Amino acid sequence: MPDDKTATMAEAIGRIDGGDSIACGLALEHAIPFAAGHELIRQGTDDLTLIGPISDILFDQLVGAGLVSQIRAAWVGNVSAGSAYNFRQAVETGSIDVENHSNFSIALGLKAAALGVPYLPTRSLLGSDIFQDGELFKEGTDPYSGQRVALVPAIAPDWTIVHVQRASPHGDAHFWGNTGISIEGVNASQNVIVTAEEIVEPSVIKSDPSRVNITRESVAAVVECPLGAHPSPLAGRYNRDHDHYLDYHRRTAEEDGFDEWATDWVHGVDDRSAYADRIETDLSITRPATAAEVQYGQ
Repeated sequence: MPDDKTATMAEAIGRIDGGDSIACGLALEHAIPFAAGHELIRQGTDDLTLIGPISDILFDQLVGAGLVSQIRAAWVGNVSAGSAYNFRQAVETGSIDVENHSNFSIALGLKAAALGVPYLPTRSLLGSDIFQDGELFKEGTDPYSGQRVALVPAIAPDWTIVHVQRASPHGDAHFWGNTGISIEGVNASQNVIVTAEEIVEPSVIKSDPSRVNITRESVAAVVECPLGAHPSPLAGRYNRDHDHYLDYHRRTAEEDGFDEWATDWVHGVDDRSAYADRIETDLSITRPATAAEVQYGQ
């Protein structure tokens, strides 16, 4: 009988130690695991290294809570409004270390770790400021063509956190829409936490095996968490909460603004259900679109 990997959010996030590296927000602006990030803030898990491409405001929130020592990313900000104020202040004061990447180099680094190789080559970085200004990426020679290539080292996070539409208690998950480089992150990581809108019977997952992007052997814990990606969207479940992003931008512009925001939205709610009760914007899908039926069978 497969292991039951269900856990509460507090239990799952409690397995992450201070000083660990975490990859999250790997589906770009989609399916960002905000609920998991808020639990990290509640537990005060610090000295974290955050890994991701376009992280949106989740990284900024963790920086604002004083939990981050390093960020390995292509961009940190507020897609709706521009600057991420906590991140900007931390960079200006030198309180965090930033490893500068392109979106593609983050993807290649995770892919290299997933493949078990020390690096992957690319030409896309050559001539860029990212390549010229840092010591992370090395120059090599393609042994077949003799051309210059940039070598992107493997990135192997201690943890990857992903939010999906549904998962079984054993860790097999259906995840659709834009998945970005989530699967690369899952395969590169030592441990994976899956948060899901709903935990379903294994038969539901087995009914559509081609949609199983994450499988049980990769997963350490599964957490049922409706609205776990809010304010980012989740395909087929809810839309992006633009007002929430703008409100966060406005309220965190001043130095003490984040603490007040976190009191309202993180420390001031007992659980995700109470968090959901505070959301005033209608995020429901008003123009549903379904895929064509797929037949399996003998």
